[in-house]
Amino acid sequence: MKIKEAVAQKASGLYFNNRIILPFHAHFLKMIIDDEIYTDFSISSKHLFVSEEGSFTNIYIKDFKNIKDAVSRYEAVKIVCVEKGEDVFDLKNHLKLALYPEGRHNIKIVFTDEDILLIE
Repeated sequence: MKIKEAVAQKASGLYFNNRIILPFHAHFLKMIIDDEIYTDFSISSKHLFVSEEGSFTNIYIKDFKNIKDAVSRYEAVKIVCVEKGEDVFDLKNHLKLALYPEGRHNIKIVFTDEDILLIE
């Protein structure tokens, strides 16, 4: 599934402790959790580990034991990413997402407002 399809269909992600599972593949450029900004998604990152499975992506955030505890009720994990196969150098392709942990394990995925200054 593509990112835009997932958001349009209101597909949910999941979280389990420090793991976020997203129903798409993407090129990840930036992740913001609370006041931490992550830009290293490489295999050697001390903070994140990203793995792609058949139809979804796992993101393990090593700095936190539990996503729900790291993100306040009114905050979100913010991500800047690009669809797989799209040009990462074209800023028009940069998609800004907010991930809201809800309930026990669901993550609501929405596009953010262009006004959010913390993203870029």
